[in-house]
Amino acid sequence: MSVPLVFDGKVVIVTGAGGGLGREYALAFGVRGASVVVNDLGGDIKGGGKSSNAADKVVEEIKAKGGKAVANYDSVEDGEKLIQTALDAFGRIGAPFINTFACISDLIHRVHLRGSFMVTRAAWNHMKKQKFGRIIMTSSAAGIYGNFGQANYSAAKLGLLGLANTLAIEGQKYNIHCNTIAPTAGSRLTETVMPPVLCESLKAEYVAPLVLWLSHDQCQENGGLFEVGAGWIGKLRWERSQGRIVRKKNQGMFPETVRDQWDNICDFTNATKPANINESVATLVEVLSRVETDEGIAPNPTSAMATAASGISPLEAVGQKLPESTFSYSQTQCILYALGVGMSTKDDDHLKFLYEGHEDFSCLPTFGVIPSQAAMMDGGLGSVPGLNFDFTRVKLLHGEQYLELFQPLPTSGTLTSQARIADVLDKGSGAVILLDVHTYSGKELLCYNQYSLFIVGAGGFGGKRTSDKSTVAHPNRSPDAVMTDTTTRDQAALYRLSGDWNPLHIDPSFAAMGGFKSPILHGLCSFGFAARHVLKQYANNDASRFKSIKVRFVKPVLPGQSLQTEMWKEGNRIHIQCKVSSFIMVVEMTSDSELVFAEIGRRIKDLGAEMVKKVNAVFGWEITKGGNTAAQWTIDLKTGAGALHKGPYSGKTDVTITVSDDDFMEVVQGKLNPQKAFFAGKLKVRGNIMLSQKLEVILKDYAKL
Repeated sequence: MSVPLVFDGKVVIVTGAGGGLGREYALAFGVRGASVVVNDLGGDIKGGGKSSNAADKVVEEIKAKGGKAVANYDSVEDGEKLIQTALDAFGRIGAPFINTFACISDLIHRVHLRGSFMVTRAAWNHMKKQKFGRIIMTSSAAGIYGNFGQANYSAAKLGLLGLANTLAIEGQKYNIHCNTIAPTAGSRLTETVMPPVLCESLKAEYVAPLVLWLSHDQCQENGGLFEVGAGWIGKLRWERSQGRIVRKKNQGMFPETVRDQWDNICDFTNATKPANINESVATLVEVLSRVETDEGIAPNPTSAMATAASGISPLEAVGQKLPESTFSYSQTQCILYALGVGMSTKDDDHLKFLYEGHEDFSCLPTFGVIPSQAAMMDGGLGSVPGLNFDFTRVKLLHGEQYLELFQPLPTSGTLTSQARIADVLDKGSGAVILLDVHTYSGKELLCYNQYSLFIVGAGGFGGKRTSDKSTVAHPNRSPDAVMTDTTTRDQAALYRLSGDWNPLHIDPSFAAMGGFKSPILHGLCSFGFAARHVLKQYANNDASRFKSIKVRFVKPVLPGQSLQTEMWKEGNRIHIQCKVSSFIMVVEMTSDSELVFAEIGRRIKDLGAEMVKKVNAVFGWEITKGGNTAAQWTIDLKTGAGALHKGPYSGKTDVTITVSDDDFMEVVQGKLNPQKAFFAGKLKVRGNIMLSQKLEVILKDYAKL
């Protein structure tokens, strides 16, 4: 079982907590260690009257269960008083701040919208100072979708969503997250109109777990909107049709044109899902550009994918040839490519690929993908009959790659490549184009590549779904060999110099547009790492023994991550699986835990300042052998740019973890679940146990401790 979520040391303010959802939230937080401010006016279901009974009763319930709570009877419009109650009783405020109201009256906007604003404003500076806060706004289905007879209530509830979205943006850099829920639950308001059986199915306790998760410091969700009820949770997002440009340069815009294009304007085929105002405005900026170039009445710029499906004709496209391309290179390009896929002078056997004066100077076999890229990147695909859409305006993913060598590649020369469309597949959610590229030196065939290109949103044209060319699964047994290499932070910046200039791999803003938090490594760079692992393991780096390779790209890799290639030998065929590695390889090569901490030290050296901002804690490690302390380590992610020290910390650590050397190795290898180790007493934690979750920042993609 996973480690339970606890809120020790946290102060929670729950408004409208005298009954219904608010009461359920307050009780749940109290049981899990939070200090709770129970706010409730004690009014009736119409918002009238005032009584301390409701809040007092919930406080008593929390205390009876061993929790800490204090009542507050102020209106949410008096937000400062509410916050002061928290400060007076518990010395601070924190996450989460929960906003739920049950009052419906002529004061709807004052209570729901203005009240939420007032309480948040009162808490905001305190949250900023402590660099932590969790805010959950309570909207409703009436606010999201509208509801007959509830105009004022709906307006207020949707206003809360707008408020929450802006708070999420403004609070991000202070570790203040704001999310919105739209719950359906039985309450004082619904019990008079809903059958008892339905009310029982819509218990408030079926909403509270979502609120607790969104409030926890482990949860990084921010700016989300969730519907919840009856034990079901769903996330909502905005969707926008591809739209239509309905004016020309220096001409007016007329309602008749809007009328004539209405079906296209409202067509949600291949709809976009803008997540922020920048994505929204970006479309309009491009629209202005299209209008300025006088492209006239046309689909909006993001609608290329919408027209992609209708522009695909497999019968017409398959067999079509692209313009022949030429690629000239020298030994410099061969060396640059070798460096781009991780070769280094620190390995003597790499020198034959890095030094032109070496007696066996050679070109890496996978360099064969480089001359073939020109055929694809020179824009030839867009001119192929049957593929009538703009490849510069679609989301194109590299799905698979096949490379076959017919002889070793020369270290310099001028090559020509001939490309043709081998197949077009309809995957429903997109189209797959198989592009064959044959590369020649004069009339001599050197290599053959097949690119599998997935075009998002271009499916649905009625083509076949599968091809007879596919990768083969690796054997169902442990690998025969494993090799690991660490990419550098600049790996993508180096690899792109071999000719793949896609800004997705270097420009953070462009990567964000593609849905990535940071630039990602080229798939063909990972491909190069894996191939040279096989070349070293099974061919002693003899390029002439390399025949062919086919891979499928599954997940992105970030520069700086380690790549682990697992290899299975079956006859003269090597099956491989390359993935972002854990500490497994380090542990298999040596049982000395010092190597693990050395790797942690390297990560801190690369990302220390960033880690300090996210973690702000000092961790002590005590590694034991035979019941005695064998080594002590300090991971300081609180001061300066972070540091790793061997030995105890000179001051007081925030968390100290004690574990035997053997169990430590079992954990980092993934053989021992850290939570199970904790509950079994094999892994002991002193101090703020919740801070140990932040070690994931250091051990991301590795075992979580």
